[in-house]
Amino acid sequence: MTQNPNLAALTAAGVSIWLDDLSRDRIQSGNLQELIDTKEVVGVTSNPTIFQKALADSDIYDAQLAELAERGADVDAVVRTVTTDDVRNACDVLKPQWEASDGVDGRVSIEVDPRLAHDTDKTTKQAIELWKIVDRPNLFIKIPATEAGLPAITATLAEGISVNVTLIFSVERHRAVMGAYLNGLEKAKQAGHDLSKIHSVASFFVSRVDTEVDKRLEKIGTEEALALRGQAGVANARLAYAAYQEVFVGGDRFEQLKADGARVQRPLWASTGVKNPDYSDTLYVTELVAPNTVNTMPEKTIEAVADHGVITGDTVTGTAAAAQEVFDKLEAVGVDLTDVFVVLEDEGVKKFEESWNELLKETQAQLDSATK
Repeated sequence: MTQNPNLAALTAAGVSIWLDDLSRDRIQSGNLQELIDTKEVVGVTSNPTIFQKALADSDIYDAQLAELAERGADVDAVVRTVTTDDVRNACDVLKPQWEASDGVDGRVSIEVDPRLAHDTDKTTKQAIELWKIVDRPNLFIKIPATEAGLPAITATLAEGISVNVTLIFSVERHRAVMGAYLNGLEKAKQAGHDLSKIHSVASFFVSRVDTEVDKRLEKIGTEEALALRGQAGVANARLAYAAYQEVFVGGDRFEQLKADGARVQRPLWASTGVKNPDYSDTLYVTELVAPNTVNTMPEKTIEAVADHGVITGDTVTGTAAAAQEVFDKLEAVGVDLTDVFVVLEDEGVKKFEESWNELLKETQAQLDSATK
């Protein structure tokens, strides 16, 4: 099968294309394999919202739910079994991409229970537990970049477990995440783990930043404010990439670990589906092309790039000064960016918690009907 030329150009520019969706239907129908074969997909991310939708929209889980209900499994155990089974199977589908990329791609992510986002010890414990249950080397454990999440990231990496750090909104928090990654590598090295086998991505959210900032710009309402709409998300991500380069391209601390086989923690652009219909539906892809990055996209965005995305090579390196200008202008018209990032993190955790609770509720309803 031939790959789409626009998506092939994105891959050639150093961007790994991951699908931001997972369901048993996708795996069993062959749709995931088809996206790998024709749309350059080399990884998969999931989250509580994605799993909740998968269970609500399909009857493909019914037989397993009935069997688990018969065994007397409680709702938490059922959700854990169902989600880890899907992730394990997706890991197996992507194993060739994992092998071909020396472990860089072919990754599937599963998230710790978002209700633990502010509990370091419980997050670490569940991360280790999920790693053991799925039992695949191409798994990523997703841990949110909350204050409590940072030491959990370090502790999980110290066990030799690969981590996808999620819900990063600000460059300041991204720097803390990179620090947590290096701390984890140093501890893993002390524990005797092979650093070349430990991988990580830092999932930096993009479209949600524009949604929140644009809302504030519209409230301010001046000509200068309105002219800045749709610029914050890309500028923020470009500043994050500059911070990544500082740490991982010649940074002293990483250089010492690199000698022991350590890998860079790649920036991953998340939340890349465009929320505002006035903006190009490929905005958060074409404007964020840079080497050693991942773009995890909903299928709709992958299809948009395949159809009409214009890939012109690296659109990020060397843009930090211009991106900082955008931030300076935002502050000048009255946008409190520090508050924006606090609000987005709080909202992000809350949304995933709500989706998780919906997932539990949906699963419980299906268990109840299975036992009638």
